[in-house]
Amino acid sequence: MYQYKGLEDTIAAIATPAGQGGIGIIRISGKEAVAVADAVLRLDGKKKLADAPSHTLHHGWVMQGKDMVDEVLVAVMLAPRTYTAEDVVEINGHGGQTPLRSILQAVLNAGARLALPGEFTKRAFLNGRMDLAQAEAVADVINAKTETFLRQSHYQLKGELSTRLEGIREELMKLYTMVEALINFPEDGIEIESRKQILDRLGGQERVVAKLLQGSHSGRILKEGMRLVLCGKPNVGKSSLLNALLKEQRAIVTDIAGTTRDVLEESAQLKGIPVTLVDTAGILEPGNLIEEEAIRRSHLYMKSADLVLLVLDGSRPLEDQDRALTEQLKKSPVLAVVNKKDLPQQIDLVRLGQIFGEANMIGISALDPESVHELEARIINMIRRDKNLDTHGILISNIRHIKALEEAQKNLQGACRLMAGETSLEFVSEEIKTAVNQLDAITGRNINEDLLDRIFAEFCIGK
Repeated sequence: MYQYKGLEDTIAAIATPAGQGGIGIIRISGKEAVAVADAVLRLDGKKKLADAPSHTLHHGWVMQGKDMVDEVLVAVMLAPRTYTAEDVVEINGHGGQTPLRSILQAVLNAGARLALPGEFTKRAFLNGRMDLAQAEAVADVINAKTETFLRQSHYQLKGELSTRLEGIREELMKLYTMVEALINFPEDGIEIESRKQILDRLGGQERVVAKLLQGSHSGRILKEGMRLVLCGKPNVGKSSLLNALLKEQRAIVTDIAGTTRDVLEESAQLKGIPVTLVDTAGILEPGNLIEEEAIRRSHLYMKSADLVLLVLDGSRPLEDQDRALTEQLKKSPVLAVVNKKDLPQQIDLVRLGQIFGEANMIGISALDPESVHELEARIINMIRRDKNLDTHGILISNIRHIKALEEAQKNLQGACRLMAGETSLEFVSEEIKTAVNQLDAITGRNINEDLLDRIFAEFCIGK
């Protein structure tokens, strides 16, 4: 276990979000948590938390000298059955920022120090309450944008990824031991698996790692979402379509061409997948510097999009601006959205089909909810097709985990190549050991203190 400085301190922080609410919580953790709480509490019946059974709730007041700070309910939870595996006290006060800050200040005056970002979860890891992959899943649960990713984060928090990695590690350690035995006792008569058998088992573990990495593509999409960029010439209905997809009136809609003068970004979710919808300025010949900058930004967003929704006016023939956009987007992931299908159609659908393909076209009316629903389904189908999206099983989304698994896969591929040849087995052994180290970096068996600090610095204070 790490000898982490500051672990002996008793820490405290506000554990609920900023703002007003019915209840707010001050969390205290450490060896002196109960003593610190008793120093600021006046409980009913003149009780002391030090005499209270673990996992019980008590009513009282927080005092600052002779002054009453707030009426509270206090939960006392004794080690090791707590979030941090230390003694924990949670003071439930009224949810305004003034009473919560006043309670926290009283607790700090009594001997606790203010917790660093993520320090409660860091202590849970350092005290063996959870491994590092589970600890990082806590942040994913808090920041989950959709129910689908929330479910995936809970799988990791429960330890399903860690269990899978532990199985790989155990098999690799067995193979490492066998290779070492072949190196050190070549003349021994004990039964040791042949190089071919070891190679087959190494290949099997490499395929398991590869399968985990395949799921990482879906995991990253579910975590970070997709960027969908709406583009087109002015007055084709981009802003109306944005509002329809958001299901709220976010963008200004008028009959005046060029109403949208800058890029507008909004978050939404389609079928459980988080998306960022970007409404760009209408692509036209700029009349001034403002329009020129808006169009420049629009082109940048189009280049970085996971999917471009090229919005066209089906009630009008293709014009030069439309043709220029279709030419520009030929090699991009595009869904041609022919809007205003409720009006007589004049657009050349045959020509559009030749450019983008029938599967990458759809006719809609942004004013018809059923039509917009069909568009959402088509977008999801394109995302699933182009990104091989899955929403089941263990889906790795953490970039640190992905990089470690990629390195482990390279090591296992290298071990297989060496094992299949005539190379000295010492090199095979080293590749296997390095692969194990990469897996250990994910779960926290093998990680340096600086990286640990960086990981938990991204957490919120109080968690």
